[in-house]
Amino acid sequence: MVDRVWVNGVESDGRVAVTDSSVLRGDGCFEVLRSYDGSAFAVAEHLDRLEMSASKLEIALPSRSDIAAWVESAAQVEPNGAVRVVVTRGSSIPGEQTPPLVVVFAHGWDRGGERLSLGPVSAPWHSAGADWELSGAKVLSYAPNLAATRSARHSGFDEALLVTPHDVILEGPTFSVAWVRDGVLETPSLDLGILDSITRRHVLDLAVSAGIEIREGEFALDRLGSADEVMALSTIREVQPVSSVGKFRFTQTEVTSRLSEAFVQLVASAG
Repeated sequence: MVDRVWVNGVESDGRVAVTDSSVLRGDGCFEVLRSYDGSAFAVAEHLDRLEMSASKLEIALPSRSDIAAWVESAAQVEPNGAVRVVVTRGSSIPGEQTPPLVVVFAHGWDRGGERLSLGPVSAPWHSAGADWELSGAKVLSYAPNLAATRSARHSGFDEALLVTPHDVILEGPTFSVAWVRDGVLETPSLDLGILDSITRRHVLDLAVSAGIEIREGEFALDRLGSADEVMALSTIREVQPVSSVGKFRFTQTEVTSRLSEAFVQLVASAG
């Protein structure tokens, strides 16, 4: 349930016009932050990425300090939940000019079960490393990703793992992935056009601090057949163990648990 919504800093009933670019075109960008005890985590990093996304879309944003203030207000409304920042271009109707909108609100969100099962789904829409105008941007157009989630669920899995038509591992529809193989933490490279996940960044830093070797690159799906454990990484999921990916099963969670505990400590130290 959403109790309070800010639109360009003004409290609103949360309604957006049907002519808005987010409704008609999916034209905009967004961020999701996690609130802990009434404070949003990693605000600066999320706003850096929001500014990058808006710049690629050529949408002018209000001042960074204003958006940060709206985020913190929303975090206080939902002390332990999700804070969303949604940016739209304004009206998509020819001849109707309205300013861009920045919509901020918070809501509760449960990441789901303790462990996650993933079904590989081919993602021909994914850039998979090809450079294009919105490379790296976190845009609103998530319909293909959500279709992949539904496809995986129809096959009995909790979520999808996006792969290229040639079975190169990419990412989840709303999360990054990593796995442990022979004591090395492996994860797809950002060069593949996956989102530069802020949780992924922190987890890789924590792994380095713990003396765990990191290997980023291009990996075939079959590589998971020799992995010891797999994890999903995101703002909401934090560090979540994966029980299976397609036909591959995973019972170990030793490194996943260590990194999960280290991430919880990082959040606590930042509060």
